[in-house]
Amino acid sequence: MNDTSPQGAAAAQTEIAEEFAFFGDWTERYQYLIDLGRQLPEFPDALKREEFKVHGCQSQVWLVPEGDAQCLTFKAISDSSIVSGLIALMLRVYSGRSAQTILDTEPTFVSDIGLAKHLSPTRSNGLLAMLKTVKTYAAQALAKG
Repeated sequence: MNDTSPQGAAAAQTEIAEEFAFFGDWTERYQYLIDLGRQLPEFPDALKREEFKVHGCQSQVWLVPEGDAQCLTFKAISDSSIVSGLIALMLRVYSGRSAQTILDTEPTFVSDIGLAKHLSPTRSNGLLAMLKTVKTYAAQALAKG
């Protein structure tokens, strides 16, 4: 069962920060990101459609919402291993939450683990585009009721 509460999203961000604190340098952190990306569930080729493509990413990224305002889940994948790792982190924070929680939850994990300083400008833009897309899907779900 997913924790749709705001506390669940905050706890996920805290866990991410604690995990990254174990690594001494960014080489290790990038490797951990790549490992996280490899653990993403299988993503069906049938979902790699234009309607699910996240624009603003240099890499190809597909993000598919499921559910409603009470509980939104996401499937996502990228053709980049580091971006897939960023997706894994983002899904931990936002997938399985209510639309309102998604809208209310700022991605503090980005600054908490130093991603903001260590991602290239194109990857930072891509991460922002993914986060914006997740929040857009949440706003649409909330509008539908």
